[in-house]
Amino acid sequence: MRAFILKKRGVAEITEHAPEPELKEPYGAILTPLAMAPCTSDVNTVYGTGSRKPENLILGHECVARVVEVASGVRDFRPGELVAVPAITPDWRETAIQEGNDRHAGRPFSGNALGRSIPGVFAERFAIADADTTLAHIPEGVSLKDALMCVDVVTTGFTGAESAEIRVGDTVVVLGIGAIGLMAVQGAALMGAARILAVGTRAVSVRLAKEFGANEVLSYREGDIAVQVLGRTGGIGADAVIICGGDDSALPQAIDMVRYGIGRVVNLKHFPGEGAMEIPKFSGGRGMAGKTVKLELCRGGRARIERLMKMVQYGRIQPGKLVTHELSGFDRIADGLELMRNKPEDLVKVMVKP
Repeated sequence: MRAFILKKRGVAEITEHAPEPELKEPYGAILTPLAMAPCTSDVNTVYGTGSRKPENLILGHECVARVVEVASGVRDFRPGELVAVPAITPDWRETAIQEGNDRHAGRPFSGNALGRSIPGVFAERFAIADADTTLAHIPEGVSLKDALMCVDVVTTGFTGAESAEIRVGDTVVVLGIGAIGLMAVQGAALMGAARILAVGTRAVSVRLAKEFGANEVLSYREGDIAVQVLGRTGGIGADAVIICGGDDSALPQAIDMVRYGIGRVVNLKHFPGEGAMEIPKFSGGRGMAGKTVKLELCRGGRARIERLMKMVQYGRIQPGKLVTHELSGFDRIADGLELMRNKPEDLVKVMVKP
């Protein structure tokens, strides 16, 4: 079958000879994608410097699919059904799940395996090990585009807002307004933030940030962001900062601009390479500032994605607006990856319909 694979570091290509997926008894399913979305994580997998990947790894972790076949123990899904496939697929039978450790149960990043350490969804057919705990029913009235955005970018952005423990009336800064940052803005607004300062420059993202709830969009081109935020908050700083983009200076800047005593910093950004992620001594109170830092991976699983799609169904969010580019044909997934790598000015997300 055809699949989009990591041939070697820096080289991704379509192959006609990928092995067919195996149906895993008793809970597995075989699916075929109807809509796929390459993302920055796929770019990092192909072009980054992370851990060694399996040979000819099938890429991809964002898709909406049709069920082709289910194993004998599957209760809630049948062939022919349309489903959303979460980007994060924990093994819900791991004991650590009962401790609330759903993303790292059994081993670090165990929930983050799809298209990274196990075959992903960019194939004519792919396997999921546990259909009932992983796949998500798409409610009536939720489009392919909306459902596709829920499987990764919505849940990631909302994870940032939830982990920041935003309270009614908070001032929140969102660093970076790509797709994840835009959904962090949306999540912060829904959780009751009174003032949301988003940071970014691309016109399409600035427009969407304001539509999704940002009161103001700040630009790095107009000076140090921490200085700008402190100036706008009377020197107090933000109640919470959610990092969704930027370079290695993003974490120390976030700590610089968040309040002493109760400030929360949540990082959703991938920091490539080796070395250290620094905490500045001064704004860190020389270790005693009372500021909380969380380094987060997004939440996944069936219940999570079905709840997010309810937000679409009842008109609370419209994540399909993030899709700025639509491509048709399985082979166009390679073009979609390059769009996400090069990020033209008018891009937020790409949807490929095979």
